[in-house]
Amino acid sequence: MPNLSDLDAFVAVAQARSFRAAATLRGVSASSLSEAIRRLEARVGVRLLNRTTRSVTPTEAGTQLLERLNPALSEIASALDALNNFRDSPSGTLKLNVPVIVAQKILPPIVNRFLAAHPGITLEVSASDTFIDVLAAGFDAGIRYDESIERDMIAIPIGPRSQRFVVAAAPAYIAKKGKPEHPRELIHHACIRHRFASGVIPGWEFERGGKLIKVTPKGPLIASTAAVSVGAAVAGIGLIYTFEEYVSSAIASGELVPVLGAWWQSFTGPLLYYPSRTHMPVPLRAFVDFIQSAGERARVEA
Repeated sequence: MPNLSDLDAFVAVAQARSFRAAATLRGVSASSLSEAIRRLEARVGVRLLNRTTRSVTPTEAGTQLLERLNPALSEIASALDALNNFRDSPSGTLKLNVPVIVAQKILPPIVNRFLAAHPGITLEVSASDTFIDVLAAGFDAGIRYDESIERDMIAIPIGPRSQRFVVAAAPAYIAKKGKPEHPRELIHHACIRHRFASGVIPGWEFERGGKLIKVTPKGPLIASTAAVSVGAAVAGIGLIYTFEEYVSSAIASGELVPVLGAWWQSFTGPLLYYPSRTHMPVPLRAFVDFIQSAGERARVEA
């Protein structure tokens, strides 16, 4: 029989389609995974992965093996995880994939309270705005906004129930260029835009009295990180359109001034989502219970 860890390594690489990506997710070296695959292929006498300098894909035999191994390894993991029921407190690792805004502005206080309540659990958080199949990528659950969650997932609220996109500018910029009073006036202003990892530069959306207006702004800066965008806005480079959480402190200090406040668009806050399965990993169950109990306390206090 092949070594179980070698089979697990094969599943990781086959799902990630990359030795490097699988190594990052598993916290091991790419060379150790490569050696595991070589041992496995030598043991079974069949090539399981096609490797090129740019891609890794399962062979026909590898695809069939992957389909059979996935449920089997999942059952083994569930059986081992069930041993948590015999411990005084749950233990294990919980892997979450979350948007950058959630990782930076929403998750930290939740993580701190959760880990204080569950010292036996290791929480691994990966922040990315790229939409991925979290399960195929090796995560237990993800956090996303409603429109990007598959309908076959279970989803529960986490963090604020409502958020807003806001527009702001430095006093020096407003003194020089004026303050727009309507979203359509933005086409005459310098705007700081955001580029997602996918390459998309989204337009700016505004809403008032049920009327939705979309604007495609122009400007001297396009950034993929909030720190660069906010810093440029504070420096007077242009108007910024972003999550309120990123600029609230700058607005409070007077470094930035709210713009078009009557048109700011609100949207539903983030959701923790995970697959419906009979044997939920104990660390995930503990996190779900923690989030739900925190939400219940908030409703009672309100």
